[in-house]
Amino acid sequence: MTTRRIVRSAVLLAAVSPWLLAAGIHAAGGESQGALVHVADTRHLTGINLYFANLYNVARLLFTVVSVGLTGMLGLGLGMVMDVVVGLIGLDLNKREARE
Repeated sequence: MTTRRIVRSAVLLAAVSPWLLAAGIHAAGGESQGALVHVADTRHLTGINLYFANLYNVARLLFTVVSVGLTGMLGLGLGMVMDVVVGLIGLDLNKREARE
């Protein structure tokens, strides 16, 4: 990307940003509302679903940490399972060279 195109893109972004912000503020017109309260409905939940809903309601930061950690562990597990599956069907990805 040439320097001229970068400068043109930056100028365009700087010109459009205030317009988008003003449009968003205008679209949010109306009476001022009170603070929103985000809680999970736990009336019909049991087991692990109840645990995570209560964790969300009581300790939002801990819920975030647990969710991010759990997502990472599940991704790692899925990657390891898929590595085994790919190996079983005959593809050996360890011998490939990275061309970077």
